Amino acid sequence: MKIFTYIIFMLGLLLTVNSMAHTDEYLDTQARHGGQVRMVGAYHLELVVGEKILTVYVTDHVGNPITTKNITGNATIMLAEQTKITLDLKPTEKNILTGQGEFTAAPEMTVAVTVTLPGQTPQPTSFTPLAKKSSKPEVSPSKSTSEHSH
Repeated sequence: MKIFTYIIFMLGLLLTVNSMAHTDEYLDTQARHGGQVRMVGAYHLELVVGEKILTVYVTDHVGNPITTKNITGNATIMLAEQTKITLDLKPTEKNILTGQGEFTAAPEMTVAVTVTLPGQTPQPTSFTPLAKKSSKPEVSPSKSTSEHSH
């Protein structure tokens, strides 16, 4: 009976730990290319802003590259002066989507990225790629659209 109680306790503990969701701040600590990371469905998107180019790296939740061969997407860049620029994101390498356009990166910019994976509905997410990042990653028990659980 003690073993059964122990197993139930451990399963409960495991489920509690697994139900913890990562915040955007935590996801940003996982950025491998110096960008900002957001969760889209079962995938991570890392947005890196360059001069007139956006690069989106697509990985699974443990960081394994996901091929972008059949993924389509777009990005809408919103700047402080109410300027909106929409770019098509196209596969360029194994797990990379890129889009080029006439924009100047600015700290107050936001970028709405929508990707469509084969057989799925479009998955949108929002980035503030040049905003100052928090120094303390947090883990939150509540979920939002940009969080996930393991």
